[in-house]
Amino acid sequence: MKDLRRKQVVFIQYYNSPCGEIILASAGDCLCLCDWNKMPCAERNKHRLMRLLNAECIIAPSAVLEETKKELDEYFAGKRHTFEIPLHPVGTDFQKQVWQALLEIPYGETRTYKEIAQKINKMKGIRAVAQAIGANGISILIPCHRVIGTNRSLTGYAGGIEAKRLLLNIECQNTPYG
Repeated sequence: MKDLRRKQVVFIQYYNSPCGEIILASAGDCLCLCDWNKMPCAERNKHRLMRLLNAECIIAPSAVLEETKKELDEYFAGKRHTFEIPLHPVGTDFQKQVWQALLEIPYGETRTYKEIAQKINKMKGIRAVAQAIGANGISILIPCHRVIGTNRSLTGYAGGIEAKRLLLNIECQNTPYG
């Protein structure tokens, strides 16, 4: 049976950051994707987004994407500590709960996976928390790069460890992650 629901349009643009190309997508007046282009996670997140939003992609500018690029430029220049872009994260209720906890990590600070699990009262679900963090499709703005290992080491990151190190160094000028 053919799906007769009208497809939503998602606008896509690319942004060249100091740590790699990022794919950006907006739906309506919200950013719904900011992910590391050409990485497996970005493809998964893009497909999940298209499926759950019943959307089709077009490569075209939107006001949200242009503002996102401006705010990312300011962030990478060390001039922006918070983002004002309206977000539309697409995921399960549990994932959204984890991503909300990430949004509460202040600029320049880090938390461990265990601390995030404690924050959302899921102490037996540290692995599930880590999986939800890995499924974050709005990198940088939902700051999964601020999550580190219990031993304070840099652990996996969708954009790669070097990108994570660069982002933390931008935010933690006095405490470089080397």
